[in-house]
Formats: sequence, structure tokens, C-alpha cells
Amino acid sequence: MTGHPSRPVPGKAVFAGLALAALAVAIAVYLGIGGFLHATNSAADSAESVERGREIAQANCAGCHAVGADGESPNPDSPPFRALKDMYPVENLEEALAEGIVTSHDNLKMPEFEFESGQIGDFIAYLKTL
Repeated sequence: MTGHPSRPVPGKAVFAGLALAALAVAIAVYLGIGGFLHATNSAADSAESVERGREIAQANCAGCHAVGADGESPNPDSPPFRALKDMYPVENLEEALAEGIVTSHDNLKMPEFEFESGQIGDFIAYLKTL
């Protein structure tokens, strides 16, 4: 039977279509669950990062600055952290923080402070919540 065109097998196209649809659903479910798990992990990481940033601020800065969402700075010449986002784009502070904080407020010199690896992101994450 050479030269005969092959005849389609009944149901083969339907089966192939169903298999393709099932594969598409499986991929969508996988990506959906993966996206959900990533979002859940990101939220947990984010909350932990913010908390670590808050702890850094409390331990190293609260002696002079108001580091929370309210309250006055113990040193009136030191701006409250909640005002920093009005003074500087918080996202742009990463480079300055990496170089080490060396500044002064009027006649008071701020103590030098250097962040350890990973702390800058935590600190910035905290500042963004204020």
C-alpha cells in the first residue's frame, strides 16, 4: 500500500488535545502553587528582614534618634527615622550605608557605624515601614 495517504486514527486528535490541555493545567497548577509558596516565603522573609532592621536601629541608633513610627528623638538635633524618607529616597541609601555612616548634626558628631553583610537590606526594609 505504498502511495496511500495515511488515514487519521479516530480519536487520536481528541486524545492529543486532551493530553495537551491536561499538561497545560498541570503547568498552571505547578506555577500557581510555586508562585503562592514563593509569595508566602517572601512575605515571611520580608517580615523577618523588617524585624532585623528594627533591631539594628534600636541597638545602634535609638540613643539619639526616634527609631519608631512616633515619638521624639532623644537628641533634638537628630532627625526621627520616620522623617528620613522625606529627606532622602530610602532606596538610594544603600550605597551611603555601605560606605559607613559618618555625619554630624550641628555640633554633635554622629558615632561611626558600619553595617555587617546583609544588614543594609534589613535596615532599609525597616525604614520603608515607617
